Amino acid sequence: MAVRPIRVFGDPVLKSASAPIGEIDDGVRALVRDLVDTVELPGRAGVAAPQIGVGLRAFSYNIDGDIGYVLNPVLVEVSGEPEAIGEGCLSVPGLWHDTVRYPRAKVVGIDLDGNQIVLEGEGLLAQALQHETDHLDGTLYLDRLTKERRRVAMREIRESDWF
Repeated sequence: MAVRPIRVFGDPVLKSASAPIGEIDDGVRALVRDLVDTVELPGRAGVAAPQIGVGLRAFSYNIDGDIGYVLNPVLVEVSGEPEAIGEGCLSVPGLWHDTVRYPRAKVVGIDLDGNQIVLEGEGLLAQALQHETDHLDGTLYLDRLTKERRRVAMREIRESDWF
């Protein structure tokens, strides 16, 4: 349908928990098309519904050319030793900070037909699953930074041309 503009830090939708999707109707189908269209742009690993202004539990992903979506995702498992890994966010353009993430993650949700989807993996996929489900809970990766790194990030935001 359309590539939707990304909401940026300061927009209240990014700090609000998303509502579960009930009935799968034309509106939800359109949301999925928009999420997929929006994540297909180069350099995008994931887009959560709040990032395009919709407070529903859905996200799309684009990992190594594998593009998809999940509705009502729940992060059901993380494993391995948490490690600091470089991370950015479309909603906080231009910033890149080490964020502690688990090396493996598993998300369970549904597709547009109501069938269960299980996404699990390691590396970038695991990072994206954690990052996107955080968005659906109203958490930005900035919230996971150490106090010192967050202070630096907030200064960078204040000095940015988009804030």
